[in-house]
Amino acid sequence: MKTTQILIAGFGGQGILFAGKFLAYKGLMEDMQVSWLPSYGPEMRGGTANCNVILSDTPVGSPIITAPDVLIAMNLPSLQKYVDTVVPGGQIYVDSALIDVKVERSDVEVFYIPATQMAKDNEIATLANMIIVGHLLQNHPELSFDGTDAVVEKLVPPKKAALVELNKKALALGKEYK
Repeated sequence: MKTTQILIAGFGGQGILFAGKFLAYKGLMEDMQVSWLPSYGPEMRGGTANCNVILSDTPVGSPIITAPDVLIAMNLPSLQKYVDTVVPGGQIYVDSALIDVKVERSDVEVFYIPATQMAKDNEIATLANMIIVGHLLQNHPELSFDGTDAVVEKLVPPKKAALVELNKKALALGKEYK
């Protein structure tokens, strides 16, 4: 594996930090070098939130990402802010239920996933983030969907045990989305 830099962005309450933590934890469980750097505005819910995740087979020198290989945009302001920072040949994952514009760049691969609507339709309204993560793991050449159940089981705290199966369901929905 090479180094994969992932920027997840949206607003507070969309599970941006949890999605990043999940990817970082998955990397740890696969013996990768990992960096997880969350960032959010003081207002938390409704404010801006983003998370830098770096997964590598070599030590990570800095947790700051200026040119991500992957962008997950969960709202329009995030897509507008970061779309041009993605490296040529990179990937952009867009929650098309919340973002109705198309990426105009032709040098990146773009995935439009109506994650928020899929989550609502499947009665897991708070897990659009994990639907997109499932799609990412299925479609990125350096990442794998394998082992996601173990990561969910390890990461979801005991007091929220009911969310284990729901997170697994969300990841599977993202994996299967075409």
